[in-house]
Amino acid sequence: MLSLLGLNQNQIANAQQLQGLQNNQTSSSYTSKQQQHSGVAFDIDNLTFFHYTASVNGIQLHYVIGGHGDPVVLLHGWPETWYGWHKVMPALAKNYTVIVPDLRGLGDSSKPLTGYDGKTTAEDIHQLVSQLGFKNIFLVGHDFGAQVAYSYAAAHPNEVGRLVILDIPIPGIDSGEDIRGLWWVQFHMVRDIPEMLVQGHEKEYLSWFYRHTCNPTAITKEDIDEYVSHYSAPGGMRAGFEYYRALPEDIKQNQEYSKVKLPMPVLALGGQCSHDTAALNSMRLVATNVSGGIVPDSGHWIAEERPDFLIKEFVKFFNE
Repeated sequence: MLSLLGLNQNQIANAQQLQGLQNNQTSSSYTSKQQQHSGVAFDIDNLTFFHYTASVNGIQLHYVIGGHGDPVVLLHGWPETWYGWHKVMPALAKNYTVIVPDLRGLGDSSKPLTGYDGKTTAEDIHQLVSQLGFKNIFLVGHDFGAQVAYSYAAAHPNEVGRLVILDIPIPGIDSGEDIRGLWWVQFHMVRDIPEMLVQGHEKEYLSWFYRHTCNPTAITKEDIDEYVSHYSAPGGMRAGFEYYRALPEDIKQNQEYSKVKLPMPVLALGGQCSHDTAALNSMRLVATNVSGGIVPDSGHWIAEERPDFLIKEFVKFFNE
């Protein structure tokens, strides 16, 4: 299973990163270049991945990378980090170059005061992809990662070959569900109060979300400890709440983006015990070629509750 997870910020920041990759670089030349650098290596199920940091859009973005082949970018949500994909990464890495960033402010990435709207966070990821030498990608987003993925695809429609949106309707798009009505969304949007009330109780607070799902044992105690170690670090909870505070700006951006429908094939899936068909309904309003449905026996944390189902759906969709 996983090793070398407990890296501190300095270790991550000091890990050498890929340099001098050109925008027209292929995945095979990326692999050759990777072997010449000493990113911090670790294994998941006998597949090797590397920790790196990249300077993008005025911040330091931590990411994990491994595998070979066409690039697949996996974007996590709240309250998770890149680690939320650890159950699907090894299977994908057998045939794809898997790129898994920590979103701005989260995990081991920089925690700036601003820039948590979809347009800015999508630019973070676009600059990372460009630095790695990739032009066209498969893009997957879950939770707030879905907002980032939609913004990326809308801003760069000719650079996303296929798009996957998991278990969240696009904010501001009338899908029959408005996530702003959820109690924690309202709470997190309030300035300063959530930080004050949650301080010192991060594990208890976050555990409610991990357990409030179809399969409450899918996210283990060790998994929770991994997440909490990052969110309880200075600025960790505040940065997470900033994604909620950016929702009014996201809605404005999304309504503008939605005037032109996405051209690439889109797969939209929702957990049976979570947002159900909300992602599918919203994507049908903003894209021309949408498929998807419900993930059975899963709540919000699809990649951890039903990684088997998700891997099959990804491979089938990417190969179509």
